Amino acid sequence: MNSNKYNGVVVPMVTPVTPSGFLDKPAVERIIKSFVKAGVSPLLMGTTGEGNSVSTIDGQELIETAVKAAEHQITIYAGLTGNCFIEQLKQAGYYSASGADVIVATLPSYYSLTPVQMENYYRRLADSIKGPLMLYNIAATTHMSIPVDVIERLAAHPNIVGLKDSERDLERMEKCIAIAGQRDDFAYFCGWAAQSAKSLELGGNGIVPSTGNFVPGMFRQLYDAAVSGDMDTAYRLQDETNEIAKLYQAGRTLGQSLTALKVMMQTRGLCTPDMLMPLTRLSAEEEAEIAAQAQAITLP
Repeated sequence: MNSNKYNGVVVPMVTPVTPSGFLDKPAVERIIKSFVKAGVSPLLMGTTGEGNSVSTIDGQELIETAVKAAEHQITIYAGLTGNCFIEQLKQAGYYSASGADVIVATLPSYYSLTPVQMENYYRRLADSIKGPLMLYNIAATTHMSIPVDVIERLAAHPNIVGLKDSERDLERMEKCIAIAGQRDDFAYFCGWAAQSAKSLELGGNGIVPSTGNFVPGMFRQLYDAAVSGDMDTAYRLQDETNEIAKLYQAGRTLGQSLTALKVMMQTRGLCTPDMLMPLTRLSAEEEAEIAAQAQAITLP
């Protein structure tokens, strides 16, 4: 692990909304305060946060509410999605002005892009926004993978501070961690939650687990154990969090798993399971089953 200032546990936070689809600001405050208590940071409007479905106005209010609730105790990462570059620049400006510390951008995904186009997109974005930029590779939703050699070249850009990689490829993970390991100004964050401990053992800077919405403290313990060299504890916690993840992920689409995660969070009084269109809630029977399983978990 290098000495990069961007490190630790970054939870891809759900976006709590009301039944009518508007931002639930009190729920945002509750979730952020739970993160502060656990010593983890949020990634707002990422995949878990339904980033593509959040309106510009709600996005700005989400950032503002989170920043105020965090009271400068944790780093605020803001997800940037979309296909219109000009609109993305405006969004990034809003988010930075509202207090976001880092912009985390996925590839525009309507068109299939060549590696040259991917690199050009991130360079222009990094040159154009005020705050630091982190690359976000998630082939499961963009249906494209940023090549490792493109990442290596982009790592040298003075305004690109890291990579959040959710691709499930151990060889790729090792290569990207090696790139980050050669620099103190570029961090590697593992977005493949089931390999959190492994990525830290290899020298990664941080982890981005969606299950951290429900058990942020467990992932903080996992991170601290790995950084201190106690890999037995780190892998024990990895196994335990993997089992918790199955409660909302197993047998469900990505969209269904997100509302199931909100059901689990509801048992802790954090938010309701309401979703932004086009996603919807699960059946009452399924929600009741998930809630019962979540309540049976002993939280740290």
